[in-house]
Amino acid sequence: MRLKVTVNGTPYDVDVEVEQTRPSLGDLGVIGAYTGPAPTAPVTSTMPAASANSVVAPLAGSVARIMVEEGQEITAGQVLVVLEAMKMETEITAPADGTVGSILVEVGEAVQGGQALIAMA
Repeated sequence: MRLKVTVNGTPYDVDVEVEQTRPSLGDLGVIGAYTGPAPTAPVTSTMPAASANSVVAPLAGSVARIMVEEGQEITAGQVLVVLEAMKMETEITAPADGTVGSILVEVGEAVQGGQALIAMA
């Protein structure tokens, strides 16, 4: 095969020899095959999140479980709400001892990072 190639404004005629081969199925890779490690079980993370008199969502996700009731006495570190984001659960814990004033979200509700979840009394 003869090709014309221009390099820096200078034209060249180039002869190219092309081999006609057919790839075998063994030469072709499987597109989209996953060869990494097997997926592991979901991870649970615990993190405190507070702003003034309310506990806020540290990340966007959906409310998986609410672990407290209005008027309930709570202790620092107690799990209040469990958020789910990207198949991972994050436990939102109480920043300090106190009383749950009102629950501002419902199970299944989508929340944004910084959104108040529970108002403390």
